[in-house]
Amino acid sequence: MIRANDPNLRSWIPIPEHSDFPIQNLPLGVIQVKGKHHVAMRIGDYVVDLAVLNKSGLLGVDFVDSVFQNEFINDCIGLGKEMTRDLRNRVSRLLDDKHDELRTNVDLRESCILPISTVEVCMPIQIGNYTDFYSSKEHATNVGTMFRDPANALLPNWKHIPIGYHGRASSIVLSGTPIKRPNGQTKAPDQDAPVFGASKQLDFELEMAFVTCKSNPLGSTISTKEAEEYIHGMVLFNDWSARDMQSWEYVPLGPFLAKSFASSMSAWVVSMDALKPFRVPGPQQDPKPLPYLQFEGDHNYNIELEVLIESPRFNPARICHSNYKYMYWNMVQQLAHHASNGCNIQVGDLYASGTISGPIKDSFGSMLELTWRGTEPLKMPDSTERKFINDNDTVIMRAFSKNEQVRIGFGEVVTKVLPA
Repeated sequence: MIRANDPNLRSWIPIPEHSDFPIQNLPLGVIQVKGKHHVAMRIGDYVVDLAVLNKSGLLGVDFVDSVFQNEFINDCIGLGKEMTRDLRNRVSRLLDDKHDELRTNVDLRESCILPISTVEVCMPIQIGNYTDFYSSKEHATNVGTMFRDPANALLPNWKHIPIGYHGRASSIVLSGTPIKRPNGQTKAPDQDAPVFGASKQLDFELEMAFVTCKSNPLGSTISTKEAEEYIHGMVLFNDWSARDMQSWEYVPLGPFLAKSFASSMSAWVVSMDALKPFRVPGPQQDPKPLPYLQFEGDHNYNIELEVLIESPRFNPARICHSNYKYMYWNMVQQLAHHASNGCNIQVGDLYASGTISGPIKDSFGSMLELTWRGTEPLKMPDSTERKFINDNDTVIMRAFSKNEQVRIGFGEVVTKVLPA
């Protein structure tokens, strides 16, 4: 039993009903206060400044100041899961309404418990490497049906390998950061030659991503049994895609400019410890994976996902409701496969799930699928239609896990699309 997961815990900090950030969550992130970056935890509509709290001695563990007086959480999560588990348990105890050490220390409380409206929330991770997987069977089947032979929608390798590619880390941005519509080459079926210009088929991709907290030497491998010790937590992720650019460029080497212009992520890294109560079995894998991809236990998670579109002409309208539990290949398989050739995993690397689609239409995780390549446009509240994402649209993604006792959420990924 992880103490911080106790569903009976209540905090002396007021937490709004249906908040993504109860005392049982306490995700890590980075804030900027008076021009300085500090590692923090989120609770309700407040943040806990760990740099200030650490100096008080109340954490009970001798953390080096630089771990929390830091622009990123990499050094913190790099201490290992045992240390970050102890940290979360200790902060949970200090915020528990049955304990007074922090609540009654007015000066310290006011300097380390800050309303989130008074701080700048920053990119939490220094992302060294970014990998995007393609692990939703429903999504891969839909795409294969649209672009290839419906009778053979999945390529022969798909049920044997967690397919992925090495993506662009530098263009991953934080929720709230607007993006520009990309320019690139496209070629319509009725054109003799390609043209260069703004993408006409800009799309979102509903994804989750995990963050690694441990490194392995180049040339070594990671088993599915060991993989959990390498994964600190997860974020919500929108892996933007320019479909018209992608369909022209992707053969033979795969995604490039159609993906590298931007990806958007949530600000708070929710620990795998906090998500432990929401583990569920994954789909039956047939054929049985090769031995190095076989695993024990449940490694899928019941995480509710939704996507909304907002426009200057209408309020947010939900267009997708899906769930991370649908993933065919799970995280431990993805990481074990990634390192199976001796690839060296590093602290702070980011691994996206690939588009998450469910079995019915409103659970499809992209406009490509929701509108079936633009042939079935979605009706918006102002009576306009969407085949893909328009300029000045804002795409909003949300993710949370919930049972009868607690809700653990990720906040939102909010991104406005600006003209090219």
